[in-house]
Amino acid sequence: MGDPRKSRRKWEGPGMPWLSQALKSEQKIMGDYGLRNKKEIWLARTIVTGYRHMARSLLALPPAERAVREKQLLGKLYKLGLLKSEQSTIDDILGLEEESLLERRLQTIVHRKGLARTIYQARQLIVHGHIAVGGRKITSPGYIVKRDEEDSIDFYPTSPFKNNPPTAGQGEVNVEQKGN
Repeated sequence: MGDPRKSRRKWEGPGMPWLSQALKSEQKIMGDYGLRNKKEIWLARTIVTGYRHMARSLLALPPAERAVREKQLLGKLYKLGLLKSEQSTIDDILGLEEESLLERRLQTIVHRKGLARTIYQARQLIVHGHIAVGGRKITSPGYIVKRDEEDSIDFYPTSPFKNNPPTAGQGEVNVEQKGN
């Protein structure tokens, strides 16, 4: 297992990080999902690559064992929300992109549900402890929300936003009133 004080990184960086096309696409993904740094993209890419590798390794197994393991992997990815239906196939796993995993992050789902005005505000609300999943406070924006937890995302009971959620006009200064 190794020394717990010397943990390994959980992501694999790009082979050629300075390609202009890669830089542009990573920058766009960072803006779309409100990511703090590119390591979050690389982590998602590494996780999805691992799932695709598992799917490819299933193809080499004997048919009886393959059917059992394929069902397990498909069930797991469906519960995570990475696959659209329970009748998905290995081809669907091989077609996964990192965006499908980034869509399952708590930060993204909080923004999509309308609990935050922007993706960046969603990150801040999570880090500051205002968001709960199933009544449990989650402070990690990268938390992968499972399909059955998605409906239980709400403000933490002691959060001041529970009764007064952020709205589109909150915090903005009216220019006409400012001059008077």
